[in-house]
Amino acid sequence: MLRNGLEPWHLLIVAVVIILLFGSKKLPDVARGLGKSMRILKSEAKAMKEEGATQSSSGQAGDEAAEPAPRVIQAAPGETEMARPTAENHAAR
Repeated sequence: MLRNGLEPWHLLIVAVVIILLFGSKKLPDVARGLGKSMRILKSEAKAMKEEGATQSSSGQAGDEAAEPAPRVIQAAPGETEMARPTAENHAAR
């Protein structure tokens, strides 16, 4: 059934179904929301990598007394008006 994978006409059918479901007026809003979500996901993944790198380097140096700075979740990188601090318990780590 899926021997040949997706062919161009499969993608055309999917595009037509999406346009029929969401309508042409809502597609830019959906795309904008998806873009913001992807940016947030990317920035959070980067923050987790940096946090892991700093924890591993501070763990090697034996510096356990320093408390990490509180993390802030942003709606999109650079948007500070919608930023909110997270409620993490740093002592539980």
